[in-house]
Amino acid sequence: MSRDMTVKIILFAFFAILCALILIPFYAVTIASFKPGEDLIRYGLNLSFDLSVMNFDNFVYLFSGNHAYFTWFFNSLLLTIVQVVLTLLVSATVAYGFSAYEFKGKNFLFICVLLIMMVPFEILLLPLYTLTHNIGLMNSYSAIVLPGIASAATIFFFRQYLRGVPKEIIAAGRVDGATEYGVYVRLILPVMKPSFAAMAILNGMNSWNNFLWPFMVLSDAGKYTLPIGLKTLLTPYGNNYDLLIVGSFFSILPIFILFVAFQKYFIDGMTAGAVKG
Repeated sequence: MSRDMTVKIILFAFFAILCALILIPFYAVTIASFKPGEDLIRYGLNLSFDLSVMNFDNFVYLFSGNHAYFTWFFNSLLLTIVQVVLTLLVSATVAYGFSAYEFKGKNFLFICVLLIMMVPFEILLLPLYTLTHNIGLMNSYSAIVLPGIASAATIFFFRQYLRGVPKEIIAAGRVDGATEYGVYVRLILPVMKPSFAAMAILNGMNSWNNFLWPFMVLSDAGKYTLPIGLKTLLTPYGNNYDLLIVGSFFSILPIFILFVAFQKYFIDGMTAGAVKG
């Protein structure tokens, strides 16, 4: 057996094992969503496929029961859409400035962006909470959206992507009489579509699953996001596992659909290093 074939077999086995490790939890949640809540309390999450206890009662309860699940769901959906759109636009504009222009302090500012990437969000929680309280944004969606719209990681990714865009595109636009705004909107943004798709998926996942910061700033139950709402189903007075498990399963679907819809652009965006002429 040749060395190349051995390497391919090892890589195939490695990725097959990795894929199984990723799919097993999803399989367990899927199976559990068809079982009654007391089964989860008694046996926990497991991989057993027992048709005698499986039914659609949890799904019926999800869509017709008296609960606030879809309020939480649409709150999260709204926040995710707004935050992703604003983050992409702001971060792309900042990255374009770093890539296309020369100005005093440019390298220092970019180093600051890199340093921010190294700071865990937990370190910023207390000062950010104090600032949010002082400016009167507590219990509002603005408190969730605004701190993240200039994402250091997204700025860095866009800046690296734009370094592969030929500067001749910008120069040609200026020669043709386009304004700086026109060059950016008409020439640069269309080129960035793969990177937008990649960052939309990653930022969408982060926003959709965000729990800690919204939990700290939101106090109105009607504004709860999905992760917070699911957490409220576990209380010292009783646990609603019927809704929790099927709600957790249903919460995976938007991100799954988003990735499937944009996976081609996601792969292009993550691997692109230059623009083909």
